[in-house]
Amino acid sequence: MTRTRYALIGAGHRAQMYVGAITGTYADRAELVAICEPNPARAAFHADNVAASGAPRPSLWTPDDLERMIRDERVDRVIICSKDSTHAGLIVRALEAGADVVVEKPLTIDAPSAAAIEDAVERTGRSVVLTFNYRYSPRNSALRQVIQDGTIGEITSVDFSWMLDTNHGADYFRRWHRDKSNSGGLLVHKASHHFDLVNWWIRSTPRRVYASGGLRFYGAENAAARGLTDRPARGTHEGAHDAFELDLRDDERLKTLYLDAEQHDGYVRDLDVFSEGITIEDNLALIVDYASGATMSYSLNAHSPWEGYRVAVNGTLGRAELEVVERGAVLIDDGLHPVVDPSALEAGGSTSLRPHSERLLVQRHWEEAFEVPIVNEGGSHGGGDALLLSDVFVGPGDDPLARPADWTDGVQSIAVGIAGNRSLETGMPVLVADLGIRMLARERA
Repeated sequence: MTRTRYALIGAGHRAQMYVGAITGTYADRAELVAICEPNPARAAFHADNVAASGAPRPSLWTPDDLERMIRDERVDRVIICSKDSTHAGLIVRALEAGADVVVEKPLTIDAPSAAAIEDAVERTGRSVVLTFNYRYSPRNSALRQVIQDGTIGEITSVDFSWMLDTNHGADYFRRWHRDKSNSGGLLVHKASHHFDLVNWWIRSTPRRVYASGGLRFYGAENAAARGLTDRPARGTHEGAHDAFELDLRDDERLKTLYLDAEQHDGYVRDLDVFSEGITIEDNLALIVDYASGATMSYSLNAHSPWEGYRVAVNGTLGRAELEVVERGAVLIDDGLHPVVDPSALEAGGSTSLRPHSERLLVQRHWEEAFEVPIVNEGGSHGGGDALLLSDVFVGPGDDPLARPADWTDGVQSIAVGIAGNRSLETGMPVLVADLGIRMLARERA
């Protein structure tokens, strides 16, 4: 079997999933021949892991030499795991250099760059695959199946609440995501996952978005209002730590990828969540109208004491409710660091009254409610990541749930967040068709 030649663009923490897949399960059909990363320490970390697996060590490149890398290494496909604001430029350049693209969500962060990707795809005819792993999670697939089967009829509305806890949610306010020019804010970086789920669940496209929200918990002004003053600039320091500080020395991988790599680019991974310079929101609420006539109410909280989500889908024949608790509490260890104790949370004893759980409940009009079984396999996201990686490296088969996604799904998902950001700026509802992306305008027509 001829192996596909891959290049990795962006060598941060997320890249490990793809490096592991290429050197492990899919080593018979894929090889990582190059890594493109401006920070030499991060590039070397992943290159060393490839070599340790017994595969040839990939060559190392910087983004300035992207086209030459694709040409010289005969790259068939690139995997982009870089900062969100760099996605569009890298996608366009890779397509024009003759490589197909696999890209982590979000596709990009604003309308002009989405339009540039659309132009490049049409011009080159090459492929752009989005890795929406939430589609593959068994609980989300189960809800799609219920809706697709017509069990609750035509969809009229969706109520969707997502809670990020003070372990996970806080992390977006330490790193590059805290600057909206890098990430598009949580409406684009994080919520594009959620908006894609709704687009996919109800098989419709967004039409109009109204948003409200702000930075109400993290940041220097909020800290000062609550008396949180004289804080260290970062979490990795000598002395006492509080629950919101991340000490990179506590995790060998984070230490190697970021703390030990700072000397090369100055990127600080563990900034104080209550410092200056945060331009993204931590509390958000949206109303989204869809082409099908359905409406969604959506909320995101990034400082919840527990993590998970609740979604209710109303239809002409009934209602489906999915509740997921991914982490029932964020606990504190003796050093005042936030910790996760999965065994305690699973047990649901005195440590947490909200254990890890997931339940899909369906109730049709004039009938008793019934629970839909959710069958999880081993591995992350209930086995969903393994299914996603199979679609990426083997190719999608005949999937009745239509889980594989491409750039058009990526545009539809970020369209909600981009329109939401514009609504936050103007205080007015925004039509998705007015964002300046041709495919969105054509769909309105």
